[in-house]
Amino acid sequence: MKKSIALVLAVLMAGSMLLGSCGKKETKDEDGLASKIVLATGGNTGTYYAYGMAMGKILQDKTGIKFDVQSTGASKANIQLIQSGEADMAVVQNDVMYYAYTGTDLFEGAQTQDFSAVATLYPELCQIIASKESGIQSVADLAGKRVSVGDAGSGVEFNAKQILAAYGIDINNDIVKQNLGFGPSADALKDEKIDAFFCVAGIPTTAITDLAMSHEITVVPVDDDKFDELASEYGFYTRQTIPANTYNGMTEDVKTVAVMATYIIDNDASEDTVYAITKAIFENKDEIAAAYAKGSELNAETATNGIPSEIPLHPGAEKYFKEIGVIQ
Repeated sequence: MKKSIALVLAVLMAGSMLLGSCGKKETKDEDGLASKIVLATGGNTGTYYAYGMAMGKILQDKTGIKFDVQSTGASKANIQLIQSGEADMAVVQNDVMYYAYTGTDLFEGAQTQDFSAVATLYPELCQIIASKESGIQSVADLAGKRVSVGDAGSGVEFNAKQILAAYGIDINNDIVKQNLGFGPSADALKDEKIDAFFCVAGIPTTAITDLAMSHEITVVPVDDDKFDELASEYGFYTRQTIPANTYNGMTEDVKTVAVMATYIIDNDASEDTVYAITKAIFENKDEIAAAYAKGSELNAETATNGIPSEIPLHPGAEKYFKEIGVIQ
């Protein structure tokens, strides 16, 4: 009997230890920093993954923290990976992290606040591309037209919905809506199956570059007053310009809105760890830029712009930005 009781107690204690090891507890090295960071990015042919691989190597060298860079389903999946404890840090669009933190749109009924912001990295511009033959010059001209708004339920579709609404256009009733990805949208416009499409990505975007080489396009602007309206309602939009000559036949700058590719991190990451990572990013931006072109857009002075007020900076990132005078 005594042996049986002892065996049961041993099993219970082992189970308790196992459960404890599955929590989000940071394993630290001798300097008090995390020994490893699992960094969630995006598909292995996309910008998030390539940028993460390039930056991860540099951050590992500068901080001594091992960076395990993972290919993932990008923004929404990355937030869910942090929530489940399968990732420590991730790159996401700032609008998607807003939806997650507030439990709206993409995360309606699935709110999570298990993460904090670290810094914005570069803009992902809302590009509205129309066939020149369509005569579309303004977002207002999209009413009644055949428009692809990105994959169903995607972040692009919500951006399109918000931009159209600023012009009084209902995405479900006032356009002939199609849900196509970037490449299929470009093909459909070339084949005259649609008149215009929305694409949210860093510039230049390959699908649009290829399209513009064989088909005359118009890059449609977002007007200043509509940007003000969008920025007032949604704290994640920033003002950006698509420079002339970004695409073949584009002779003038075009103003638009953008969301920001942003690093987020598990709330449980220590202040020392996140401070070391944030410092390493911005104090080695030239080396990062040499490894991957998007690194040239890193800017500590604007790295908190586009982070919605609802989402806190991680204390480690906040410490760094206060130290360099970016925030008070």
